[in-house]
Amino acid sequence: MNELLTYGLLVFTSFFTLINPISAMPVFLGLTSDMESKDRVAVAKRAVLVSLIIVLVFAFSGQFLFRVFGISVNSFRIVGGAIFFVVGFDMLNARLSPIKAKGSEIKQTIKDIAITPLAIPMLCGPGAITNAIVLMEDADSILLKVVFVVALCLMLLVTYLILISSSKLIKRFGETGINVMMRLMGLIVMVIAVEFFLAGIRPFLESLFN
Repeated sequence: MNELLTYGLLVFTSFFTLINPISAMPVFLGLTSDMESKDRVAVAKRAVLVSLIIVLVFAFSGQFLFRVFGISVNSFRIVGGAIFFVVGFDMLNARLSPIKAKGSEIKQTIKDIAITPLAIPMLCGPGAITNAIVLMEDADSILLKVVFVVALCLMLLVTYLILISSSKLIKRFGETGINVMMRLMGLIVMVIAVEFFLAGIRPFLESLFN
């Protein structure tokens, strides 16, 4: 039971810090500023659903991708650790990753913004996809896979609630509060990055010295 709770907490916190709905709030508001409330809710719902589908597809097809391209999970952990570290560093400096702030993507038509740039790459970027593949690889039982899906759904539900409440939250926390939360989450992401990198490189080092 403790293993399930620990794994579920890891899934929830890692995806929350990588998807980072707090940093998505200002962009979401900017993209939907001219929409009515019901349209803004529809955009948030569609973005979250698209993100869920993408993450689950990569999570459950990860082993197949490894076999097709000859990729080891440890190599993926190393690359994932590097990606997480860059994302965490940007968050620690209270700025959005460049991939999340491209002017060309922000200018997409209203009907498409739920998919691009909100779902891809803002909510479901390379960090979240890598995290899904690595964590699902560690889920070596049906129960852990169920916990993965449940924790992911709960995290995206929280993301949805944050997005539809973004105008109220930003007014309450202010710019300084948003920056503080981004820095704290950035620190967590960097710690996760180090753990992933060490977990990936340890087998290579052991094979060299044994």
